[in-house]
Amino acid sequence: MSFPEDKMLIIPAVDIKNGKCVQLVQGKPGTEQIIIENPAKVAKSWEDKNASTIHVIDLDGAFGEKKNIDVVKKILDTVSVPIQMGGGIRSKEYAKKLLDIGIERLILGTMAIENPLLVQELSDEYGKERLMVSLDSKDSKVVIKGWTEKTSKTAPEMGQILEDNGAGGILFTNVDVEGLLNGFYVEPVLELVNAVKIPVVYSGGITTLDDLKKLQNTGVNGVVVGSAIYKGNINFEKALQYEKLP
Repeated sequence: MSFPEDKMLIIPAVDIKNGKCVQLVQGKPGTEQIIIENPAKVAKSWEDKNASTIHVIDLDGAFGEKKNIDVVKKILDTVSVPIQMGGGIRSKEYAKKLLDIGIERLILGTMAIENPLLVQELSDEYGKERLMVSLDSKDSKVVIKGWTEKTSKTAPEMGQILEDNGAGGILFTNVDVEGLLNGFYVEPVLELVNAVKIPVVYSGGITTLDDLKKLQNTGVNGVVVGSAIYKGNINFEKALQYEKLP
């Protein structure tokens, strides 16, 4: 599924930890706040509010712990809109398993950065539209392994490498502002969008409807919203008005 050219998709996040829907502050274990017991129920609630895509992250998988594939299957059985998913995808076999059970767009992080050729192999088999790479930036450098290890590359540098190796899109998260509800920095987003030709989805620090308005002018193809819609800072139905580009 490719991104529409005339829209900036507003994509609600469903983050899973220990089988529950949670939110973390800057991705740090121990900061999670449980939103509701049933992630599938949460995902369905966003679909009912006209979300066109759901963003699912397996936080346990991201931190190298057990994976929540049974919970993911329940989400797939419950909603009819496309699911984009990441977290703990560290092998080609597991990536294929998720694509085969119906994940529309797979988000590859550590594995893609450590071995870009695997992205090309999966892209050749499933089509690049189903493969997105996650570039998480902290102090202007890409971080991996659940944001615990810093690389030597910036997001634009890594984005160009992965675009050349079959990635069909980029999920860009600014860890410096993630989960803090203090807004976001426009410049890093623009630098990445201008460096690559594939779609970019932004995540991190989205706090107000004004933040969404600012993003409309950056060229991103989508924005993931999490804490702000769960805590009531942003009304999701009102946020959808910013899907249409000015």
